[in-house]
This record gives sequence, structure tokens and C-alpha cells, in this order.
Amino acid sequence: MRKTLFGLVAAAGLAVASTVSAQEIVIAVAGPMTGSNASFGEQFRRGAEMAVADINAQGGVIRRKLRLEVGDDACDPKQAVAVANQLASKKVVFVAGHYCSGSSIPASEVYAEEGILQISPGSTNPVLTERGAKFKNVFRVCGRDDQQGGVGADFVMEKFKGKVVAIVHDKSQYGKGLADFAKARFNEKGVKEALYEGINVGDKDFSALISRLKQAKVEAVYFGGYHTEAGLIARQAKEQSLNIALIGGDALVTNEFASIAGPAGDSAYMTFDADPRKNPVAQQMVAKFKAAGYDPEGYTLYAYAAVQIFAQAAAQKKSIKLDDLVAAMRATKFSTMLGEIGFDGKGDVTSPAYKVYAWKGGKYDYAN
Repeated sequence: MRKTLFGLVAAAGLAVASTVSAQEIVIAVAGPMTGSNASFGEQFRRGAEMAVADINAQGGVIRRKLRLEVGDDACDPKQAVAVANQLASKKVVFVAGHYCSGSSIPASEVYAEEGILQISPGSTNPVLTERGAKFKNVFRVCGRDDQQGGVGADFVMEKFKGKVVAIVHDKSQYGKGLADFAKARFNEKGVKEALYEGINVGDKDFSALISRLKQAKVEAVYFGGYHTEAGLIARQAKEQSLNIALIGGDALVTNEFASIAGPAGDSAYMTFDADPRKNPVAQQMVAKFKAAGYDPEGYTLYAYAAVQIFAQAAAQKKSIKLDDLVAAMRATKFSTMLGEIGFDGKGDVTSPAYKVYAWKGGKYDYAN
């Protein structure tokens, strides 16, 4: 009798646990929570956590609370695939991620197979959304490198007209892709780069590169890569008496770039989507983040917006099934911290807004 009673109690406990679990919708944010790009992982995590807290405070999604899982890919493609599989095993229905294109693209293979909605706040390589109907589940709330590479190249040709230009990239899927799009724009407009060089992610000493830049009398460097190497190149060039302007992409949109570059960062520029902190619709949210001791720089509000879009799509369809979510994504204009966002048939935003920013005094703002 005691065994029977114990069994009934245990079964009842399992039923309660199952009911509680069924009341939650499990979503995730994924990116480099560790490693050299961890500042972007923090931006993603902070944005997603705040969005989940705000949505849950308003009653959740279709009367269910959201539960957020955090995946750390360290911007490593193999680790990204492992993270994607782990999230799939936890029955995640939506992932805000990843950051590095080299992680987002292989991870998206898993999400496509498992029927999980993926919205990247910051992966800009065109390949992510260029692979056809199998990847109908893949979207991004940022622009693409074939757009920002052109914007960056045009800025260089206008700002540094007649100057000697070099192109340097870090051989990553993001960095080389961005550099190649800029190179194509330069060459199309009749500008031939003095050097086209590749470095390695993780390199610390750029003396050999700087010597080649000196020999070629380079005055401006277009850099395709991440903030750590960009900051080191800018700083070491200054230390070795080479005065260059460095122009990079959206991977420089972290205050860590300025910390690494030091005063040499004041001669740097970058391309990035419109700064959502300046958007009137985001002012209360920016104040809320700052009151909590965090400046929502870079991709923080992009991650917040990705979660908003998922929640609005699910609420519209009263469903978290992938086909329903995708149908809503294709047909809806969403109200977000980035303003109104819509998507085209590939999963790209219909109104990308790349701007050029200048670094000065450890901060970035729109270039004059």
C-alpha cells in the first residue's frame, strides 16, 4: 500500500512538473559569451534578457511565460553547431543568434533541420539568407555586408580621395567577405588598392603588416574583421609612426575597440546600422538599461528587437509552430526598439540603414 501510495504521489508530482513546463515557451540567445568577442555576446544576452523580462511582465506570449536559454559559441563554427544541437534538445522554438557569420551559417543548418526559427541580431554575411527555401526559418534584423561594404568604400573614396588605400582582412567568413565587397566597390569606381593582405584572427604582432603599409605609403586602411585585431593594428601603427585612418565594419561597434586602440582609435571609422539609442521609440528603454548600469551599445537593442519580433509573430498566429511564425514574419511590419521592421522573401530587412561612424575620445557617433 505504501509503495502504491508513493507511486501515486510521484506520478502526481510528475504531472505537476509537466504542467509547469508546458506553461513555458523556451527560447534562446546564442553568441560569443566567452572569447575575444564576448562583449558582443554580452550585448546579445543583455538585450534578450531584458526583452524576455518585459514580455513576461506583460503576461508572456499566448498566455505562456518565456524561458530564456543562453548558448555560448565563442564565435567558433564547431562550437556553434554543438550549441545549436543542445538548444534543439531543450525544445527551443526560437533562437536570437548567432553573432559571427561563421557561427550563424553552420548553426542554421541545425535550426533548419529541427524547425527552429532563427533571427540573427548581427550576422551580416549574405550567405546566411541566400540559400533558398530550405532556410525559410532564417532571418536577420541587421543589414548585409554587400550593403555595408559599399557604404564603407564610398566613404573612403570621398573622405580620402586621392589617398593611397590598402585592404586588410582577417580571413574569417565575415571579415574576408566584407573586405571583398569593399574591394569590388573600389575597383568598380576605378580605385586600385595598394595592398590586399590577410591576417589571422588572434594575431597580436602586426609589425610585418605595418612595414608593408609603410613601404606602400598607405594612408587609409579598409579593414574586414573584428574589433580586437582592428584595435591592435591601429595602436601599433601609431606606435610605429605610421599615421593611417582605419575604416572597419560593424564588428568595431563595441567600446572595447577604443580600449584596445587607445588614442589611435580617434582616427578610426566604421559602418553600422542606424544607432537605435538615438531612435525616439527606444528612449525609455535606453534609460531603463542605463538605470541598471548598462549602456545598450551596439547590438543590444537588435537582440531585444529579435525577441520582440518572435513574440509578436507568435501572438499574431496564436502559435509557436515554425510555419505559422514564418508566415507572420513574411507578411507583417513589426513595431520594435529599432522602429518598424519588415522582411523580404529571403529573410533580410527591407530597409537597411547603414551609416558611417567616427571614433573620438573612446566613443562613436555619426561621422560629419
